[in-house]
Amino acid sequence: MIEESKRLAAYTAVDQHVKPEHKVIGIGSGSTVPYVVDRIVQQGNGLNKDRVFIPTGFQSKQLIVQAGLNLGDVDQYPTIDVTIDGADEVDKRLNCIKGGGACHLREKVLAEAARTFVLVADYRKNVNVLGTNFKPGVPIEVVPFAYAKVLQNLHHDLGSPNATLRMAIKKAGPVVSDNGNFIIDAPFDRERMEDPYTIMARIKMLTGVVEVGLFCHMARAAYFGNEDGSVTIKWDDGKVDSVNPTD
Repeated sequence: MIEESKRLAAYTAVDQHVKPEHKVIGIGSGSTVPYVVDRIVQQGNGLNKDRVFIPTGFQSKQLIVQAGLNLGDVDQYPTIDVTIDGADEVDKRLNCIKGGGACHLREKVLAEAARTFVLVADYRKNVNVLGTNFKPGVPIEVVPFAYAKVLQNLHHDLGSPNATLRMAIKKAGPVVSDNGNFIIDAPFDRERMEDPYTIMARIKMLTGVVEVGLFCHMARAAYFGNEDGSVTIKWDDGKVDSVNPTD
């Protein structure tokens, strides 16, 4: 059920936003993104031979290469036609939490570079207030030298007493991002998460912070696959649509 809802969201988003005239496409990270690449491949070699695909990290790079698509870099293409990415959670105003996979720095670069930024996820990620279902907190990429100081700032100054350094699984030590940095997960209470932009701005001002996994005022639309086979589309103007894909 979950995988099918991810597929429905990804396919619908690609159908509506990856058009023949789009030649530079950003590919995000997460468990919904393989379905994005799958649908793009289905558009055919005729369209894809003239396109370049920009990855946000190792996973999306591998998906692009394995699909036989043209791999590019944001250094070469600083303006992207459309970027499609997953999310850990999306609120009613299309603010979202990203960084569960520790790729949010590169994801935000590609989101900002895109003329159109679109989110795809399953129904569990569709919430009114961030932090409702995604409990680890806001991912924060921080240079290793500063992690202890940033943790202290979060604990005592910014209202996240349970912020912790993310530790690796099956590896001794912390998670290290593709950029060689550490990741802090900082949960905030519901009241603070009603205004994620303010939290993002305050964290970003801390010396040592590289990027914050709060994406505010960036997405054009968010696509959520539902249990009943429909797809809910939330737009940046507050409009909400529901469609029933046929394939």
